[in-house]
Amino acid sequence: MHGTPAGGGCEIVPEQAPGGRRTLPGSFAPDPSHVIRARMASSNKNGTRPIDLRFLEGPRSRWQEFRTALSIAGEFIRGFRKLHFLGPCVTFFGSARFTEDHPYYSATRELARRIGRVGFNIMSGGGPGLMEAANRGARDVGALSVGCNIVLPHEQHANPYLDVSLTFDRFFVRKVLLVKYSICFVVMPGGAGTVDELFETITLIQTGKVRDFPILLYGREYWRPMLDQIDRMVAEGTIGRKELEFLFVADNVEEATALLQDRLVAMWQVAQGRKDRPKWWFLEQRARRETGVKRS
Repeated sequence: MHGTPAGGGCEIVPEQAPGGRRTLPGSFAPDPSHVIRARMASSNKNGTRPIDLRFLEGPRSRWQEFRTALSIAGEFIRGFRKLHFLGPCVTFFGSARFTEDHPYYSATRELARRIGRVGFNIMSGGGPGLMEAANRGARDVGALSVGCNIVLPHEQHANPYLDVSLTFDRFFVRKVLLVKYSICFVVMPGGAGTVDELFETITLIQTGKVRDFPILLYGREYWRPMLDQIDRMVAEGTIGRKELEFLFVADNVEEATALLQDRLVAMWQVAQGRKDRPKWWFLEQRARRETGVKRS
């Protein structure tokens, strides 16, 4: 209920819920964890994989933490084995919510075509929307189409244009592998997940964890508020202008192609110089289109 303190202001006091649990009033009351878990269990009946909601809820038994550590290591190893022999990839990020009739979808598909036609593999988050558009563009020109999907309670499902597909339980494992096996990021308009992937990569470059990693932002008007904020950070000295030399902005497919062309050709030559062959004693094999995948 609401109370008024002596100072005359309004104070939000937690309400008493059944069973003694105190919650914020009205729509501010968060769903209890058992309700969220019930939703996850319900979604799992529809064929989705379970989500470990307890991992970030604080300390658990040593055995549980050890099992989680093994599970994380297993995700990395599975990713290493499947992506190691892919060859140079350009990764596209963007919203899962733009549909096929949206101009951003068409632009993503066309840009992926142009990059794939040169000989690069096209990688995405493997989901619908602009991720699908990128993989579809790769399929159009016969480039290898790769998806690194993520288990979510809603929205995310693998698109039908993947030649190589992986599904991860944890965002951080997925993001590490997307950076590790890419030589460039193309960031199309997107939401919180896209911005998270963008700024994590900027941080890795800024702190010297990765080098020579161009990032292309598509859609100057869409990204303008964020670009204004970056300019503000440069003016305040929290980011150096030199640290943003790897960041490029394009407004159309032709401009994006011109900005990336020379850089990608140079990076292709470097990547092609790194020769590594599968070792039979590790049961390794080159990346190839998965059996049963239909070609459009």
